Amino acid sequence: MNLRNIAIIAHVDHGKTTLVDALLKQSANFKLKTGAASELIMDSNELERERGITIFSKNAAVLYRDVKINIVDTPGHADFGGEVERIMRMVDGVLLVVDAKEGPMPQTKFVLRKAIQAGHKVIVVINKIDKPDARPEWALNATFDLFFELGASEEQIEFPVIYASGVQGKAGMTKHLETMKDIEPVFEAIVAHIPPPATGAGSLQFLTVNLAYDNYKGKIAIGRLYGGTLRKATPIAHITRAGEVKRATLTAVMVFDGLNRIDVEEAQAGDIVAIAGIPDVTIGETIADAETPQPLPIIEIEEPTIQMTFAVNTSPFRGKEGKFTTSRNIKERLEKELETDVALRVTPTDATDRWIVAGRGELHLSILIEKMRREGYEVEVSKPQVIFKEENGERLEPIELVSIEVPETYSGTIIEMMGKRLGTMKNMRMDDNRVAFMDFEIPTRGLIGLRNRFLTSTKGTGIMNTLFLGYRPYLGDITAIPHGSIVATEAGTSTNYGLVTAQGRGKLFIGDGVPVYEGMVVGENAKEGDVMVHVAREKQLTNFRAKNEGLAEQLEVPISLSLEDALDYISDDELVEITPQNVRIRKKYLTDNERRKAR
Repeated sequence: MNLRNIAIIAHVDHGKTTLVDALLKQSANFKLKTGAASELIMDSNELERERGITIFSKNAAVLYRDVKINIVDTPGHADFGGEVERIMRMVDGVLLVVDAKEGPMPQTKFVLRKAIQAGHKVIVVINKIDKPDARPEWALNATFDLFFELGASEEQIEFPVIYASGVQGKAGMTKHLETMKDIEPVFEAIVAHIPPPATGAGSLQFLTVNLAYDNYKGKIAIGRLYGGTLRKATPIAHITRAGEVKRATLTAVMVFDGLNRIDVEEAQAGDIVAIAGIPDVTIGETIADAETPQPLPIIEIEEPTIQMTFAVNTSPFRGKEGKFTTSRNIKERLEKELETDVALRVTPTDATDRWIVAGRGELHLSILIEKMRREGYEVEVSKPQVIFKEENGERLEPIELVSIEVPETYSGTIIEMMGKRLGTMKNMRMDDNRVAFMDFEIPTRGLIGLRNRFLTSTKGTGIMNTLFLGYRPYLGDITAIPHGSIVATEAGTSTNYGLVTAQGRGKLFIGDGVPVYEGMVVGENAKEGDVMVHVAREKQLTNFRAKNEGLAEQLEVPISLSLEDALDYISDDELVEITPQNVRIRKKYLTDNERRKAR
């Protein structure tokens, strides 16, 4: 079969998904359905479109002349590295997309390392050359340096280079945009430089890399067929992660055509295939020949670094906004997530209504929470905590590389902020526009709660990216950063009169007419320590008329906290209550008496 299997990898927002759009639209077999989105075609998930990032890996197949090209779109954020690590087992080469202005970024380093470790051939696409301040030569040299740093082989370092403007659907072998006509040079490079899949004459071997669901076919396993032929209605052996061999019969065999899966009678070795008929299949398991089953190596995934406690919602508003509120509902939902997210870990606790959920970062876990709340779940979660390790009696902790881009005027503030969190500067440079680029190595626990303070300190002009480096000896305690909350003392509905009093103590998270309960956090105290305020208090009416009567005091616009903002904000004695309609912050112990007992 004239076939190529490639993955497209890049740092967040370097134009990977836009480039995929151009490849799809200019292929021979792709037809956009009427009413379908004509941009960010692969980012079909609602969350991906809202955030502008790829979260879930997805498959498509395009036709260039007589060559079928299977394209796998991968996430660009290291928090979803579990997706990237799996995809490398499915392809024979990668397209590395690099922004012509920014050059390689931390996530570029992460995804490229995975491709190099897998031994894949790499085609480098210098994208966004239509930017006014693009510097393609500098970006290419920085990419060469990155290949050397990551220990690429001589063959991998001799990578072909293509210049492109994904948004215009153009590419070429030189960096001159005016000479480019279409995206065809990318197709030509894929056919010329990415090897066709190697297929031996061995028995049937299929590795499950992804899962999907179909209302009619049930659970669908997606993966690469390494050897043999998959046929519909044929008995096969299902080898589990534990090594157990089960018998099953395939009810459907599908291959990709554009974004669609089409039913076929059989699929040949080397192709990316989807199969149905195995209800308990999970990621990393092998489908093999029924007579001589031979397992493929299990996919190894890096361990999680951040954990949180998920629990049943226990606030006074429990059950008012969500459909799924019981411990059984939440337990089943977490177990379902484990089937498709191999980088996630769920550990039961002594209590039947709470679980410790561990992931690759705050974003990894917050996306899970966001998916749950949109599906109708209510849950309360604790402050994120890092996962420590013990080796040879020494305590180890996760360390991150943080790359920061800020105007020069804020650089001193950021250096001081990172120093308080045990960050060590590794590199600093200034560009012609007086923008500072700084790299820090910092404990992962130093990043918890940092993003909000970073954006406030830089007045929203700073850019921060992180990359997990590994575990290193414990660096010592971080001095606690003062944090105080404004806490509601009584249940009711917030009033203008009550909020004006609270406003004098700090910044508010809620406005007028919002239902509150005792122990709910309604704002941030300007000083260290919590302050209790009756925000539902109403002004008493009298028979006396005073000067300025009727001139209501003005409330400032409250801070609107997103889910990530709330997770960043809370302290150890607080929880985030998440429902389909609201994200609230509350004290673990709602009443003053309970808090005193806990202390």
